Amino acid sequence: MGDLLLVRHGETEWSVSGQHTSFTDLPLTERGEQQAKSLAPLLSQRTYALALTSPLGRAVRTAELAGLAGTTADPDLHEWDYGGYEGITSVEIHRTRPGWDLWTDGVPPGPDGHPGESPDEIGRRADRVLSRVAGVLPDGDVILVAHGHFLRVLTARYLGLPPSDGRLFQLATATVSRLSTEHDRPVIAEWNTRP
Repeated sequence: MGDLLLVRHGETEWSVSGQHTSFTDLPLTERGEQQAKSLAPLLSQRTYALALTSPLGRAVRTAELAGLAGTTADPDLHEWDYGGYEGITSVEIHRTRPGWDLWTDGVPPGPDGHPGESPDEIGRRADRVLSRVAGVLPDGDVILVAHGHFLRVLTARYLGLPPSDGRLFQLATATVSRLSTEHDRPVIAEWNTRP
C-alpha cells in the first residue's frame, strides 16, 4: 500500500505577506522557485503511481521544479475559495470582525464566480480527492501538489476528523508531508518536511 504525499507549493508574494490567496494565480517568488527545486531529492527517493496538482500555476510550477513528471491537474485540489477575503490578511479582517475564524466561519461572497467556501464545502472536495486516489494507493504512492489550507483540510478528512480540524495542522510552504497507515488506521507519518 502506498502513502499519500502532500506537497505545498513554494513561496509567493502573498504567502509572505499573509494575504489570503485562492483564485489569484500568483507566480512563485525567486525564493519559492528555489524552495520547489529543493524538494526534488525528497521526492526522487520515492516511486509514485499518480501525481496530481492544483490547476493553479504556483502548484504546477512547484511540481515541475521538484522534478515530478506526468502530473495531472485536478480542479478539486484548488485552494479554499476565500471569496470576499481574497487578497486580505487575517489582521485586516479582524479589524471589522474581531472574532472571525476561517475554520469555523468561512468567508463572505466575492466577485462573480467566487462565492467563497465554507469548511464543509472544502471538506467535500477533499473527500472527493481521497475517494479518487484510494483506488490508486494499492499500486504505490500518490503525490498531491496543492495549497496550505486545502491540504490541511484533506489531512483532517483523511484522519476522519471534521474539516475545521484542519486548523490543527500548520503547513509551511515548500514542504512534503506523508499520510500513511499503521495497523490499518490512517496516520500522519511525516509532517512539514524540508530538505
